[in-house]
Amino acid sequence: MNDKQRVAHTAAQHVKDGMIVGLGTGSTANYFIEELARRSAEEGLKIKTVASSTVSAIKAQQLGLPLLAIEHLGRLDLYVDGADEVAPDMTLLKGRGYDLVREKLLAKACDSFLVLIDASKRVKRIGQNFPIPIEVMPFAWKLVQRSVADIGGHGTLRQTANQDGLVVSSYGSLVLDVVFEPNIDGKILNDRLNAIPGIVEHGIFSGLTRAVFCGHDGQVDEEWA
Repeated sequence: MNDKQRVAHTAAQHVKDGMIVGLGTGSTANYFIEELARRSAEEGLKIKTVASSTVSAIKAQQLGLPLLAIEHLGRLDLYVDGADEVAPDMTLLKGRGYDLVREKLLAKACDSFLVLIDASKRVKRIGQNFPIPIEVMPFAWKLVQRSVADIGGHGTLRQTANQDGLVVSSYGSLVLDVVFEPNIDGKILNDRLNAIPGIVEHGIFSGLTRAVFCGHDGQVDEEWA
């Protein structure tokens, strides 16, 4: 068993009968979904799930997990997903994929958000290794770019992998990838971005994390808020 499987299996042990569980997206989240499906089949675990992306919805369906549409969801018990960066105060950076709106909706709506990472995702500050992804209304991107510059950020529109067009999020937004000066605190930046009109969502997840499970060298460290 590798470290990604270990953190995923550790998180899956926190799932109880009757829960509504949010499913993250990515390789570690896939291990979590697989372990939930195993527990459902072998232990009779009765749960409902909601997916953060089409990819995780397909994975859950293939493994026979019951899915709820996010449109019918008022709350959920648990959401389990990865992160691109985790700061010491448990502020996260997410969004190298294109499902920021769904991911933050689930993180906000759940009673407990568990984050699965390896040691390489720990950073001293948000934005240390990656730009901050910001979903913007297509007609507003230039104005948002200027507003972001006013608070110390340099942003460019994300292009497709083969550089022949612009990335469009699952919500229909364009994505500005923004680099900020290293002296801006993640929580302060979160508040400043929230105040800019035209931003649909951004990749800073502040005050939402219940626990971080970090896999390394065959161990799983659990850090609880």
